[in-house]
Amino acid sequence: MTKQYQDDDGRVICDMNVEGMSWYNQNVSKVSDYRRSRVKATQSKAGSVMTRKETARYTFYAVLAGLTIVGVFAIVWILMWLFSVFVWLK
Repeated sequence: MTKQYQDDDGRVICDMNVEGMSWYNQNVSKVSDYRRSRVKATQSKAGSVMTRKETARYTFYAVLAGLTIVGVFAIVWILMWLFSVFVWLK
């Protein structure tokens, strides 16, 4: 007999009926109709290809983010060098 909890509303957060596990039950339907439709919608969006303009934009912003990080490290390195030359080692 399964335990009944007060806050249990019957929803499945993560289906643990996984093929290959010792507790796998073939008689239990894997996914409800609602979840099946959501999975199809997600899969169709995941397979979409970016346009050339979107690819260029993502590439530009990725390079810009990298250059920003390099710039911050360069400024810190220069300030550390200036501090050591003019204050610390003077």
